[in-house]
Amino acid sequence: MKKLLCMLLTAAALLSLCVAPAMAEDAAEINMFIASPEYADAVNELIAAYKEVAPNVTINYETTQNDYPTLLKTRINAGMTPDIFSTTSGKEIADYAEYSYNFASEPAAQAMDPAVAAMMAYGDGEIHGFALKGNYFGMLYNKAIFEEVGIEFPKTLDEFEAACEKLTEAGYQPVTTGFAEWWVFKHVMQHFLDAATDDPAALVAAFQKGEAHFADYPELYDNFFRFIDLCVKYGDNKPLETDLAGEDSAFGVGKAAMMIGQGAWVEADVLAIDDALQIGFAGYPVCDDPAKSQIIGGSDQALRINKDSANLQAVLDFVNWWYTSDYGKAWFCDVAGVIPPVTDAKVADMQIIKQGAELSQTDGAAALSICYSSDSFNQAMGEAIQAYIGGSIDKDACCAQIEAKWVELDGPAA
Repeated sequence: MKKLLCMLLTAAALLSLCVAPAMAEDAAEINMFIASPEYADAVNELIAAYKEVAPNVTINYETTQNDYPTLLKTRINAGMTPDIFSTTSGKEIADYAEYSYNFASEPAAQAMDPAVAAMMAYGDGEIHGFALKGNYFGMLYNKAIFEEVGIEFPKTLDEFEAACEKLTEAGYQPVTTGFAEWWVFKHVMQHFLDAATDDPAALVAAFQKGEAHFADYPELYDNFFRFIDLCVKYGDNKPLETDLAGEDSAFGVGKAAMMIGQGAWVEADVLAIDDALQIGFAGYPVCDDPAKSQIIGGSDQALRINKDSANLQAVLDFVNWWYTSDYGKAWFCDVAGVIPPVTDAKVADMQIIKQGAELSQTDGAAALSICYSSDSFNQAMGEAIQAYIGGSIDKDACCAQIEAKWVELDGPAA
C-alpha cells in the first residue's frame, strides 16, 4: 500500500509541474544533515519526488540521532556547515542564528502554521527555521491489554504503580522504555518540569543561571525519579540496552502494555508489526493530581538553511516546493505520517494524532519545555540519567550533574 501511495504521489508531483514554483535550471548540490533517522525513508521519498521536479539538483541526505549536536558543531567549526541542518526549536533558534538564513519573506514561511512559526521566530519578525513535522508527546498504551486486565490508564503515580502490579500479575511487561537512547529522557522529563511550575520557561532559565535546584521541586526530585525507578523495575530486562527498535518490538508484539519517550512518529512502525494494534495515547502520570496528566504538543525540531550556502537559491527552491507544492503538502500526511506544520495540508488518519488533537481540546496541552534548553544539554542530561540507572551515581549526584550541565552548556556564559 505504501509503495502504491508513493507511486501515486510521485505521479501527482509530475502532473503539478505546471503550478510548481519556478526552479533554477543550473545544476546544484545540496547537503542535508539532520537528526530524526526515524523519518529517513520518508525523506528519501521526498528527495526522489523532487528529483522529478528539479533533475539538475542533487540532494545528499545524511541523518543520525546519536551525538548529533556534537557532530553538527564539529562541521560548523570546520567551515563545513550543511546547506540544511537541524537543531531544536525555541532556545536553539537563537543559539544558531548566526549560521541560519532568515527566510521570513519566502513562500514556505507564509505557508507555515502560526504556532510552528512562533517556535522558529528570531528577533524582529525573522524566521530561522522550518519544521519536518508537528508532534504530540505522551505515553502510548495497548488498549486491548488494559481492557483485558480491567484497568484504566493511570493519571497519577500511585495509579501507575498499581497498574504496573496488575499488568505484571496478568503476565504482561508493564512498560518498555528505550533507555539506551539519550533523547528519550528529554521527552519524559519535560512532563514533570511542566507539572512543577506555571512558567516552565522561567524555571528553565533559573536552572540555566544556577538559581534553581531539583531538590526545591518535588515533581522533579521525587516524582520524576520515582517514575524512572518504576520504569526500570517494571520495564525491559536490560533497560540501558533497549533502543527505539527494541521499544517498537516490545510494544508492537503485545509484550509490553505501555511505551514511554515516544509519540506519533512510532505509530507506523508498531502497526507494521501488528496492524490491528489498538493504540491508546495519554499524558504522563506526574503527581497525585490527575489534571496534571497532560500530553504536550508542538514542533520541537527546526530545520535550518545555511545563510552562507553556495547554493542558497537551490535550497530555497527546494524548501518552498516542499511547503507549497501539492506533493510536498501531501507528503507530511501520506508519506511521513506526521502532523503537518503547514496550514492547508490534510491531517493523517492516525490513532495517536487523532487522540492528541482530542486531548488538546478537552484537557489542554502542556508546554513543549524541551525547547527551552539546547540539545547539547538534553544529551548531557540523558547521559546523567543513564548513569543513575546503571548505578554509577546516586540521585543526588545525578541532579547535581544535570544542574551543572544546565549552567555550563546553556547558562549566560555558555
